[in-house]
Amino acid sequence: MNLDQINDAPDILMEFLEYHSTVRGHSDQTVAAYYLDLKILFRFLKRRRKLVDPTVPFNEIDITDVDIDFIKKIKIEELYRYQSFSHEMINSSNALSAASRCRRTSSVKSFFQYLTVKRHLLDHNVCQELDMPKRQASLPRYLEESECEALLNVCDGIYGLRDYCMLMILLCCGLRVSELVSLNVTDVFEDHLRVVGKGNKERVVFFAEGCREAIDDYLSIRNPEKIVSEDRNALFISRDNRRISVRGVQKMLEKKLKMAGLDASRYSPHKLRHTAATLMLKNGVDTRALQEVLGHSNLNTTQIYTHLDNAALREAAMANPIGHKHSQN
Repeated sequence: MNLDQINDAPDILMEFLEYHSTVRGHSDQTVAAYYLDLKILFRFLKRRRKLVDPTVPFNEIDITDVDIDFIKKIKIEELYRYQSFSHEMINSSNALSAASRCRRTSSVKSFFQYLTVKRHLLDHNVCQELDMPKRQASLPRYLEESECEALLNVCDGIYGLRDYCMLMILLCCGLRVSELVSLNVTDVFEDHLRVVGKGNKERVVFFAEGCREAIDDYLSIRNPEKIVSEDRNALFISRDNRRISVRGVQKMLEKKLKMAGLDASRYSPHKLRHTAATLMLKNGVDTRALQEVLGHSNLNTTQIYTHLDNAALREAAMANPIGHKHSQN
């Protein structure tokens, strides 16, 4: 999200968004989520406090006048009511998942933490006692090894080598789809990738010989001369000779899942990330090494991984059986 395009946010919210965008280096998606979640909170509070005409549609409530005095008056009871408001939306056409409701609460807690600790505008953080909504525990959905094989085996046609290579990297390295489409040719080394993850944090992700073979096969038919000049360094290219988009990968996966006889509605590129993690864990990878491989940014665990050496990360890549599959070509 381009912050210059936001014209309906109060100054106190814009400062918070700029802090996360520039100082914390958070992604555009994260900043956009903060913006939307807090905009909804302010609108909810203005309507609840009867500060707007009840006939004004919720999405048209003006929040540009929200200031620190408005925020200082927020009580814990109002925040719990806001959580109930989000929960009640489950029964509407704008249904929110439990994960989305947790994200909204997390946005509010982060905002109050910023005002209290970073700006020192609040003497007391009302969110300290705010509980997160309960999420139903569920195991991540993933493909079994045989299903991975079936998915890889349907990669053929003019884009077969490209699709096979993308799937191999997703299944072997556990990349986020945004990280996959951001890869450049210069990010590929003999046995590892240089990956730029959330918050522009770089990490090294190793791969096994099957993945190396898939990359070499694809690079042998990738024609830089046909690629649009500004995307010439992009590793994966779309049909229109530009860097492939996240949606392009999603559509490719949907098609390949159907061809492999798998339920396309149950799996997404992110489920392939879960698959890679599950296959590594099943084959004895240390969970701390896996955390480093996946590039998780949980602040409570970051310090654990700073002492891991490349040998542990290489072991993680080698333990994934899909990485040793050889191309049919």
